[in-house]
Amino acid sequence: MAPKSSNPPSTTGAGAPAVSDRNSLSIGPNGPILLHDVHFLEQMAHFNREKVPERQPHAKGSGAFGVFETTEDVSAFTKAAMFQKGAATEMLARFSTVAGEMGSPDTWRDVRGFSLKFYTSEGNYDLVGNNTPVFFLRDPMKFPHFIRSQKRLPDSGLRDNHMQWDFWTLNPESAHQVTYVMGDRGLPRSWRNMNGYGSHTYMWVNKGGEKFWVKYHFHTNQGMKFFTNEEAAAMAGSDADFHRRDLFEAIAAGKHPSWTLSVQIMPYDEAKSYRFNPFDLTKIWSHEDYPLVKVGTMRLNRNPENFFAQIEQAAFSPGNTVPGIGLSPDKMLLGRAFAYNDAQRNRIGANFHQLPVNRPKVPVNTFMFDGHMAFEHSGNKPVYAPNSGGRAWSDETGPVDNGWEADGEMVRAAYTLHADDDDFSQPGALVRNVMDDAQRDRLVNQVSGSLLGGVKGEVLARALDYWKKIDAKVGKRIEDKVHAKAAPQPAEGMGER
Repeated sequence: MAPKSSNPPSTTGAGAPAVSDRNSLSIGPNGPILLHDVHFLEQMAHFNREKVPERQPHAKGSGAFGVFETTEDVSAFTKAAMFQKGAATEMLARFSTVAGEMGSPDTWRDVRGFSLKFYTSEGNYDLVGNNTPVFFLRDPMKFPHFIRSQKRLPDSGLRDNHMQWDFWTLNPESAHQVTYVMGDRGLPRSWRNMNGYGSHTYMWVNKGGEKFWVKYHFHTNQGMKFFTNEEAAAMAGSDADFHRRDLFEAIAAGKHPSWTLSVQIMPYDEAKSYRFNPFDLTKIWSHEDYPLVKVGTMRLNRNPENFFAQIEQAAFSPGNTVPGIGLSPDKMLLGRAFAYNDAQRNRIGANFHQLPVNRPKVPVNTFMFDGHMAFEHSGNKPVYAPNSGGRAWSDETGPVDNGWEADGEMVRAAYTLHADDDDFSQPGALVRNVMDDAQRDRLVNQVSGSLLGGVKGEVLARALDYWKKIDAKVGKRIEDKVHAKAAPQPAEGMGER
């Protein structure tokens, strides 16, 4: 329920009442979101054009080229050509921070983008993830609001802890990702020393038409390493491009970083009754339930020759899939499948897919024409379909091999809860079962320090309660530390005698 306010509710850009700023329109609570959710499309399309021309978000970043090699036989689960044993696929990786602008330090505490473009023999496949297996949200309607809460105040133009915690505590589904960010993974020592995740649930389809749900895990072969707050702050002041420099210089010196890809695989029908909603981006799957299955190795071995042309103009979208790989009912994933390519149309033009770094290695026969900076064309062939001029078009009908069933009324609603669904159990398990004592100490210090940075009133009270719900002991330690530091100190010479 939205907070009570004396102001009228929000509207569309045309002034009509907005139905919801929290839930997108879907078929049933768990179904796909719908193209005629005009308010969602308007919000996302406008959000993509909010800043020009740098990315919004993930502005600060860099990357390199390499090769992905499939070393294991996973053909029982997917027919995708790049995932057949022995296949070697050229690729591009881009790493980034989420909230900072292009000129910001890349060692700030933040989630790191982990975006991969595979130039496969069946077209480009983009896997656009992060260095954490979860995210702050589960409905894309909230995404523009979330990013703005991490950016800058409208009056001072400064970033603001109060604004961040106000959003996080009003959206408790953020607890799992916030716990990751406030822990060691919020400060990777280098991009080479962090894991990457697809984060979302995707579909794999084999040659027999069998469907599986999968999650991607890229584990660094350089070992996970992290900065302390003090080290990261010092580096931000001495070299704002440290992560960019580290990757470039390592590859130039022949130290080619690599990651091992493994996937978790869930049989299609098990998603309906799994104890957590397997399509909820704020949740992980238990490794005991679905152990990792090794797939292959990603190695980065070539630096860009021109940063602007090959990195800044690189365009990624999780909507770019290939046969054998599909999307899932994850609402965030479905929202991104529209929003990411639309962001590139705004940022680098309607024909961004024609740029060399984005162009697939296979022939293209598209019915998208003209527009700004069109430098590929189809000559005098028909520009419409169907046609009698001999130009092929697609006309597949009936069920698709990478689809899923959906049934229900059109509703604006949160996901239907599964048996063990809640917002605080998994971040609590992360604190209690994954972190050691030293990591918990650093978490307490980081969160308490953040809460002292201007967070006040009811937002501070909500934030303290938020952490107690994650873990009672850690929450109490954070509360005690905040109150101790916020308490007025006796003047010098006026203490007890």
